[in-house]
Amino acid sequence: MTQTRKKNKMFFEVQPKEEKAQYENLLKIMGALSRLSSDNDIPYLYYRMAENIFCKAFNAINLARSDISLDAKKMNIGLGLKTFINKSAGSIEKIAEFNKNKNLIDKESSLKDKILLISKLRNERLKTTGGIAEIDLSKMFYHCVLREKGKFIIHEDQMLPIAIENIKELHETGDNTVLFSDGNYEYSFNFSKSTLYKRFISNPIYEIPVQIFDDPYKILEDALADMFPKVSEDKGVQLLNGKIPLDGTQVCPEISRIYLPLYSFNRKKGKFVPERSGLNQWNARGRARNYDEVYIQIPCFIRRKFPNFFPERDTSFTLRLPSGSFLVAKICQDDGKALMSNPNSALGEWLLRTVLGLKEGELLTYQKLEEVGIDSVEITKFSDGTYDINFKKLGTFGDFESNLLLEEDEEE
Repeated sequence: MTQTRKKNKMFFEVQPKEEKAQYENLLKIMGALSRLSSDNDIPYLYYRMAENIFCKAFNAINLARSDISLDAKKMNIGLGLKTFINKSAGSIEKIAEFNKNKNLIDKESSLKDKILLISKLRNERLKTTGGIAEIDLSKMFYHCVLREKGKFIIHEDQMLPIAIENIKELHETGDNTVLFSDGNYEYSFNFSKSTLYKRFISNPIYEIPVQIFDDPYKILEDALADMFPKVSEDKGVQLLNGKIPLDGTQVCPEISRIYLPLYSFNRKKGKFVPERSGLNQWNARGRARNYDEVYIQIPCFIRRKFPNFFPERDTSFTLRLPSGSFLVAKICQDDGKALMSNPNSALGEWLLRTVLGLKEGELLTYQKLEEVGIDSVEITKFSDGTYDINFKKLGTFGDFESNLLLEEDEEE
């Protein structure tokens, strides 16, 4: 089975020469230091390091903090970044997890219906990712650093939605896995892990030679000798105060972070989105409201645990979105229980329309959140008084709440 090969240029080939040169140089450096982590003759590259190098070299926005299908954004292009060992028959790599959707998948009676649902969920996530990152689906790509002995290989693929109408060749293997194709790419889904994989067949667009140092520790020790002088036995250990950014830039320190749910919970209903409050506030009774009038609730235990996390009520602050855009936000309502925007409609327009793709007058449900794989947001506070907001996968807020309540019990 062959995969569709795209001949048009995607991302790497159209980038400025100086940015590609810096990218190549940084990858060579990290590849040369492979012995810090691996004894393999194939250069090692930790995926988080690959993401950071990519964003630094190409001046891209790092989207890794949001649980979405893209890792980076540059202008109007979104990238899913991957690094893996190249294999002649193609490398099968994870592209999505559906652990929190397992009950939905298990309800489907036939194997084909399960694969169709998984494909639909995958496509919904891509659509939502495009909304969060403000990227058109046609501008989403995989950028891969494939690893072989003595080199890195740059490979790129379009990040296409699964062509559900063309799904064929369902084949069950002995390890609870189903292989299938949509005419563009080969996929597999492992039911035990609730994980979707894609086969990446190498189509090199650039190669980077890598020479691995036999003793990277000695190289680093010599290179950083002036910054970290050797400690003599009679002087003891000397501590250095402060941080020295390796790229010479000033970094605004992160103070703390919290997680907020996009839903409510009670024992009778379980998880649900209220029909007349929160993200459906536009549907509240009493007066005519804008369809984009919403707020994100701040549970009382978070207000109690983090009383100074947000500014005082009705005080404006900057909230940076995953795409790099900004909203003006404020804390409202009694006891500061609501995170809203100024104007109020801006939050709903972004969250309901751009991210979730809901029509005006369409209620948000928890089922919709399950379909797109997110049900909470992470708010990060920085020392300059600005804040970031990022979406998190299903169950993130529940884990955060459990850990905080457990800490409170231990303190009593």
